[in-house]
Amino acid sequence: MTESEAPISAGAGAEFDRHSPKKGRTALITLVALGIVALVIMGGLLPRLKARADLRTQTYNLAIPTVAVIHPKSSATQTEIVLPGNIQAFTDSPIYARTNGYLKKWYFDIGARVKKGQLIADIETPETDQQLDQARADQNTAQANLRLSQITATRYQDLLKTDSVSKQDVDNATGDFQAKQAMLASANSNVKRLEELQSFEKIYAPFDGVITARNTDVGHLINSGAGGPGTELFHMAAIQVLRVYINVPQQYAPAAKPGLTADLTLQEFPGRKFKGRLVRTADSIDLASRTLLVEVDVDNQDGALLPGAYAEVHLKVPSAGSNFILPVSALIFRAEGLQVATVENGNRAVLKNITIGRDLGAEVEVVSGLTADDYIIVSPPDSLVSGETVRLASPGDRSADQSGGQ
Repeated sequence: MTESEAPISAGAGAEFDRHSPKKGRTALITLVALGIVALVIMGGLLPRLKARADLRTQTYNLAIPTVAVIHPKSSATQTEIVLPGNIQAFTDSPIYARTNGYLKKWYFDIGARVKKGQLIADIETPETDQQLDQARADQNTAQANLRLSQITATRYQDLLKTDSVSKQDVDNATGDFQAKQAMLASANSNVKRLEELQSFEKIYAPFDGVITARNTDVGHLINSGAGGPGTELFHMAAIQVLRVYINVPQQYAPAAKPGLTADLTLQEFPGRKFKGRLVRTADSIDLASRTLLVEVDVDNQDGALLPGAYAEVHLKVPSAGSNFILPVSALIFRAEGLQVATVENGNRAVLKNITIGRDLGAEVEVVSGLTADDYIIVSPPDSLVSGETVRLASPGDRSADQSGGQ
């Protein structure tokens, strides 16, 4: 290398050294800028992506309804049905006269309690008394004629033995005797008839009971009904035991058997129940009402219950099978019929058709379509369909109720 070339080489190296740091700083600045830009972009993009993912998850979660479930409650072994009933006297009878005359005296007024065979009124029967006197006189005449005819017949039979009279005369005397016997029998029957008619002058109570009506008074003309309609003198009712007739709906008719217990409640006796028992049924469904007429007898020794009163009869009938009780909020009314929504496999909704029995107000009785192990959705969403995924609410979670109402 010559001296003239050496400076030139040194200057070139210095020039290279001066530009190299400048290029490195530019590259570094570029890298830093790119990094800052990347950080800015990532700082704005990642939250959006996360928000979008959260929104997707939330939308998916909201699409799955949260439901509360219950097990169906078994119904009681006995079912109580409440039916309206009218209280009637066990025996209720009008009392008429069997003879004509005038009322002489009455001994009991309305509300009086009488015993069987007790005298309650007297009737004057002057015409019957006179007819009886005449009949007895006819009876005495018939008896006298019979004795004379008997003597004559006996005498003729004795004379026939000596041929003192003809056979025809004996036959005539015997026939007359037999005719007089028939006349006496007729007179006796007439006397007995009038004596029995005269006995109707006294009116006796036909059974133990209470006088509920008195339709006559002293001096009233009494007509036994021979010449026109008879007049009811008294009305009696036996109230020691009362009858209550009720109409049991057809669905409970097979279970309504004699021996079932029943309770009577009346508004005038709040909180009190009167014990009764079903004693007989009509064994026939009424075509008009599709009900079974049954009789419930109630003891009324204290006389608290009155015939003709209205009462509610609580009849306890055995349940017809394994029925269940559900709240009405679990029912779904659709074109397919009455349904309930159940949960199977922990997260899948299944709609089932059911048949209900009694309507208990806030609850209903289900007679078919369910089992005791079913999980019933309470307040199911209106849009719920079979096969849809659902989420079970945790105890105390009210979101299920809110989702059911949406």
